[in-house]
Amino acid sequence: MSAAPLAPGLALIFDMDGVVIDSNPLHRESWTEFNRRHGLETTEEMLARMYGRRNDEIVRDFFGDSLSLDEVLARGAAKEELYRRMLQDRLEESLTPGLRAFLNAYAGAPKALATNAEPANVNFLLDRAQLRPYFCIVVSGDQVHNPKPHPEIYLKAADMLGVPAPNCIVFEDSYVGVEAALAAGMRVVGVCTTHEDLLGTGITVHNFVGGSLHEWLAGQTRLV
Repeated sequence: MSAAPLAPGLALIFDMDGVVIDSNPLHRESWTEFNRRHGLETTEEMLARMYGRRNDEIVRDFFGDSLSLDEVLARGAAKEELYRRMLQDRLEESLTPGLRAFLNAYAGAPKALATNAEPANVNFLLDRAQLRPYFCIVVSGDQVHNPKPHPEIYLKAADMLGVPAPNCIVFEDSYVGVEAALAAGMRVVGVCTTHEDLLGTGITVHNFVGGSLHEWLAGQTRLV
């Protein structure tokens, strides 16, 4: 099914990890390797807590509150450097299926990227995968005081787009991300790369392939 144009006045806002790129398996792998280098064995429970969270929160969760802020930031940066080295040869295959075609189908709609991810990871993905032209606005975790599940990052993206929050449609894969988007008063598409039970979403999809998402978007109208 071909995409109908998005209704005038609506905007699309994308999370990055788990939405634009199915990166969570590689984040799990890189956290496990990084933690092992610091003498910490990573459990499944630990990994389950990382989804949708900012790196400073994850580092403190894994290593405790005794680290200084400089140490927290240094460990987060080192882990993400390891992640990017692992990703560089798997980048194209890691993009969520159907992403490029979807972005092209809605080329005329205003689009933002809003993510808790480290700015270095954001720039790596947008530049290496040549995705930057698709997004007129990019907001990363260092640009807000409160990480998801606080709605600040989505409200900031909407403000920068110049689109009222109720007219924004967010694509999210994590519980905290869905919570943030709903708290911002936005509509949410759940992308089930991380969790299947994304409550509060208008529709859930496994990727950007198939017609059901286009049909749902075609039914969305401007609210304010």
